[in-house]
Amino acid sequence: MNTDIAPHVLVSSASPPGGCVSPFRVLVVCTGNIYRSPLAECLLRHRLVEHRQVIHLGSAGTRAVTGVPMAAAVASFLLGRGVRPCGVGSRRLTKEMVESADLVLGAATEHREAAVRLSPVRALPRAFTFREFARLVRAEDAAGVVDPAARFVALVQGAAARRGAVSTRMGDVDVNDPLGAPPPRVHECLIQIEEIVERIAAPMQTG
Repeated sequence: MNTDIAPHVLVSSASPPGGCVSPFRVLVVCTGNIYRSPLAECLLRHRLVEHRQVIHLGSAGTRAVTGVPMAAAVASFLLGRGVRPCGVGSRRLTKEMVESADLVLGAATEHREAAVRLSPVRALPRAFTFREFARLVRAEDAAGVVDPAARFVALVQGAAARRGAVSTRMGDVDVNDPLGAPPPRVHECLIQIEEIVERIAAPMQTG
């Protein structure tokens, strides 16, 4: 729901004086961009706040209606965790978003595949489902790398290289859409995403 995924360059606090690095851009995708992807975006943004100068996050939906606020259940869940809801409304996934992203995280296989269809060469090694990336990412792939953007690059490369060797059963890599589900099922989905985000963010820590 945020629009950080755009071409620009920032000075990193981890860079030497006068040095510039390109920010690492993460794009989170679901269907409507009102439940799964905005929750993952806001939780990741909160978890990686110390790297906000070089790790940029945004989200979108494959069938989103532009400008719809995140679901009330998601906003309430975030506030209950002490996380400020981010973004200004839903937006539709585009080729430009995919091509400017360094990592695409889809809530389900269909969202990963949608990103790959929009930009096959760019997205294929960089697109995963939430659960797939959480399962494949390893802190050791970025051992000794301190710069947060470079660290994320190493983590994505390691996960992509590991993808063919680690079993990821198709039925076990999706986070189901909670739209229309009863409140307990919605809450269960949000908890699941929170746990996945923690597994994704943990390897970013250098200490």
